[in-house]
Amino acid sequence: MADWGVRPASAADVEAVAELRALVLRADLERLGRYDARRVRQRLRDGFAPAHTRVIEVGGAFAGCVALRPAEDAHWLEHFYLAPRAQGGGIGTAVLRALLERCDREGLPVRLNVLRGSPARRLYERHGFVVESEDPVDVFMARAPVA
Repeated sequence: MADWGVRPASAADVEAVAELRALVLRADLERLGRYDARRVRQRLRDGFAPAHTRVIEVGGAFAGCVALRPAEDAHWLEHFYLAPRAQGGGIGTAVLRALLERCDREGLPVRLNVLRGSPARRLYERHGFVVESEDPVDVFMARAPVA
């Protein structure tokens, strides 16, 4: 696994994250007939919350992000994007495992949505997420805390 780490996000990270989102979601959104270059970036800008976001760095350089947003009865895993050059080496799994361990200690479930047909769904299923509902674009999943 490459030399990597996470750091708190800042407002200055929003454009890098918006660009990464557009890159990693493009194929799935195009397959679903939903890709709009402006909209994919703007949706990130509109929902970016640095206080709940961590930036993933590989070799000291920006390589991704993940947000864990608290809600009334759960945490929402959001904006989990990893640059293609950093995928496949176990970094995403390690980041997800650390977040889930934190949620387990707090006794809280984790919810997320993933695009239909996205390979990311397999990662989530390997970590105990199950489908709660689906619509034509998204699959909504949840994971109960593990004691």
